[in-house]
Amino acid sequence: MVNYRFIFLCILICAFGNSQQRKVKLDILDKNNISLNYLFYLPEDYKNDKEKKWPVILFLHGMGERGDDLELVKIHGIPKIVSSNNNFPFIAVSPQCPTEYVWRDKKMLIALESLLLKIIKNYRVDKSQIFVTGLSMGGRGTWAITAHRPDLFAAAAPICGGGDPATASRLTKLPFWVFQGALDKVHYPEESEIMIEALKNKGGEVRYTLYPELHHDSWTITYDNPELYKWFLSKNNKH
Repeated sequence: MVNYRFIFLCILICAFGNSQQRKVKLDILDKNNISLNYLFYLPEDYKNDKEKKWPVILFLHGMGERGDDLELVKIHGIPKIVSSNNNFPFIAVSPQCPTEYVWRDKKMLIALESLLLKIIKNYRVDKSQIFVTGLSMGGRGTWAITAHRPDLFAAAAPICGGGDPATASRLTKLPFWVFQGALDKVHYPEESEIMIEALKNKGGEVRYTLYPELHHDSWTITYDNPELYKWFLSKNNKH
């Protein structure tokens, strides 16, 4: 595999109370010449226990949060959760997709893979507990990045976004918990259900929560649910 070189620029402490979420600009110096901004969170106890290795959550935002303003990424999902929870028990990585891309573009999948590998190299990461979740465009990105590198992840939780059913055979060893609003008119429930059916047909492990009265925003209730994080922590890809 190609080794990607990284330069970290502009590491700024965010105004998140006592939390340790930071803004980081990461230049990926490879043939694609893609630069990613991202939010990075270390648990409060990370600095206290020098031996412990930590689980990681990669969070992929939706279409409306693309660009170069990381304040947008804080609006929903994991960055919103950690802004008020110093005890969030994961390292959280929340990149921002450039406006001209979507997460499932090949260049972005390579960039996300490179970012995760850099985090694994530089921090005390439990490599058996790396998780990914995303909403809307990020839900689609969750399916795409797990198909791109299924070996990296222990579990995935796509929210209101479908994937490519042709990739289901690559995902059979990875547990999924899929969330969807039944009244969603942006990404219809059928998008998620096609992937669920494809996974089941290949013998994959998939759990499905359909919210009967919700429209597109099925992520707020999902990320506020402690059971999601308990489910993540119950999974690992140790062999």
